[in-house]
Amino acid sequence: QVQLVESGGGLVQAGGSLRLSCVASGSAFNINSMGWFRQAPGKQRELVATITSGGGINYADSVKGRFTISRDNAKNTVYLQMNSLKPEDTAVYYCNADGIYFSNFRYRNLEVWGPGALVTVSS
Repeated sequence: QVQLVESGGGLVQAGGSLRLSCVASGSAFNINSMGWFRQAPGKQRELVATITSGGGINYADSVKGRFTISRDNAKNTVYLQMNSLKPEDTAVYYCNADGIYFSNFRYRNLEVWGPGALVTVSS
């Protein structure tokens, strides 16, 4: 099985910065896309940013110019640098990965979520 673990959440004042990290661990897997989603209280989970193994990047309009997603393929790690944070960025941030893994003699589709990291931005 493949697992994701996020780190780097916390409390920050508006205008501040935080950096989230997410590491994928397991065996016999190959990840294509990794990304970040967030869910604020009372709201649906929404996309923040994604990055493919080839470097293709997609951002939500609400974070463009403030957040930067990056990835270290060798370490199966994805990062989210969050600058100029706003109170409306407060949410639980979830790491997501999709790809394939090898189990029971064949490759299978993989989609996995991390447990989430709380980011709180105070005004």
